[in-house]
Order: sequence, then structure tokens, then C-alpha cells
Amino acid sequence: MHCPFCSADDTKVIDSRLANEGAMVRRRRECQSCGERFTTFESAELVMPHIIKQGGQREPFNEDKLRLGIQRALEKRPVGTDTIEQAIVHITKRMRATGDREVAADQVGSFVMDELRDLDQVAYVRFASVYRSFEDVSAFEEEIEKLKQSPSPEEKRQQKSLLPEED
Repeated sequence: MHCPFCSADDTKVIDSRLANEGAMVRRRRECQSCGERFTTFESAELVMPHIIKQGGQREPFNEDKLRLGIQRALEKRPVGTDTIEQAIVHITKRMRATGDREVAADQVGSFVMDELRDLDQVAYVRFASVYRSFEDVSAFEEEIEKLKQSPSPEEKRQQKSLLPEED
């Protein structure tokens, strides 16, 4: 690692710690030439699958586009930024877990709906109305009926899981 102060390539690791819930390693380094200290972050470089749009065109995964769609659905809803970021992490993990090099946009939309169902039911219906192209009030009513039949996010959190938690 080159020193950002003097560009020397002889630096020594002083301390290493896990950061970002174990997804990164934070390292304190000291330059052997000038004595300055600095911090580096190390993470695994994971390639995200490409997205196959409905028209058949392929495009690289864009996390900002995903974030914008979720934020738009959650606009003026009581959901914090940290919670949104955690939802994005869950979605990207699920995308990588498919093991595929390409993922259909419909599948990504389903992952988003799963997360929104647990975060905020109003945002879920907002997103579903665009994602599923609701054309009339009856489509909204059907989706709301499905929500009423399923356990609320709070009820889901209180249920004990039979499988270990994924993080």
C-alpha cells in the first residue's frame, strides 16, 4: 500500500478490525518513511449479475437505481435511512446468492417487494402498483386483501425462525 502523504510503498499495519457488520476490514497503517498514519478499508470485490430488462436488453446492476426506487416507494413514510440501506444489502445478497451472471428485472422487483412488505405496507402497495402495472382500483383492492391475509411485519419479527438468520 502506497502512503497517501509521501507515496512510499513501505507501510506497516498497526491495527485491523472488522467494519460494516463484518463486510469490511478496517486497517490503521503507518508509513515507514514519513511516519504518517492513515486508515484503509478492505472488502471482497463481488461482481453483481447483469439485469435482463423486460424488452430483453441487458444492463449492469445499478445500486443507485435500486435505492431510488425504494426511496420513491418510501417517500414520506417513517422508515429510516439505515433501514433502507439494510434492505438494499439484503436484496444484493439475494441477487448474488442466485449464482447467476444475469438476473431478470422481474426477479429483482420481487426481491424489492419482499423487503418492502416487511418494512412498510403502504410503500409495498405503492411499489406493487407500478411494478405490477395496476390499471384499476380492483387491482389495489386485491393486493391489499393479500396483505391483510399475511402476517404484519411486527408479527413476523416476533415469530421464531426454524432456520439460522442470514446476514
